[in-house]
Amino acid sequence: MAPHRREVPVSTSSEPGEFLALLTPDEAAALRAAGRVRRWDRGATLMTEGDVSDWVLVLTAGRVKVSSHTASGTEVVLAVRGPGALLGEFSVIDGLPRSATVTALEPVEGIALRDFTAFLQQHGRIAVLLLQMVTSRVRDADRKRIEYGAFDTTGRVATRLVELAERYGKPANGGIRVELPLSQDELAGWTGASREAVSKALRSLRDRGLIATGRRRVIVHDLDGLRRRAR
Repeated sequence: MAPHRREVPVSTSSEPGEFLALLTPDEAAALRAAGRVRRWDRGATLMTEGDVSDWVLVLTAGRVKVSSHTASGTEVVLAVRGPGALLGEFSVIDGLPRSATVTALEPVEGIALRDFTAFLQQHGRIAVLLLQMVTSRVRDADRKRIEYGAFDTTGRVATRLVELAERYGKPANGGIRVELPLSQDELAGWTGASREAVSKALRSLRDRGLIATGRRRVIVHDLDGLRRRAR
């Protein structure tokens, strides 16, 4: 863990629907009082798959990838999380090892909280919110499994780009600019495809005029068209 951050996080406000954004000001203050602020540089590992630990993290700035590895060593990206996200809650609740590795895609900051179970016992409404959030994540995981069977690679790549544009996109030159902190290998791991297939899918989307790409960035020129291709 890095004691100091040399870079400024890109994302700094809680995303709508994420854990921190659902709390009342008093609940958020209680959370901050119960935990302590931690910071990591880009590329740092926050949590490691297989570790046993008793703390959770609420992101307050920056984005991370949540990933796992297959028996052959292939990385599978499960999700990209941003400010407001709660990480590590499964392991704390059930006492089992971490089910995924969390890696900083950019400099990140968060509130680390030990004895999360006791905190939930003192804040019943937050416990209900957590249950709702976990249910939502299970539904999202089910939806992605359906995508892998029903969509081709280009459709899955388009779906992920729509998600990134809606969550992190900013208006730019008549389109939506997404500073993409994922490499093509990581995007491949997020879509369940090879790097070559993802590269071909991006080229297809560019040829249709839906997107333009650069180094770790995408500009969406036609979000509705991208949504249609995703479906």
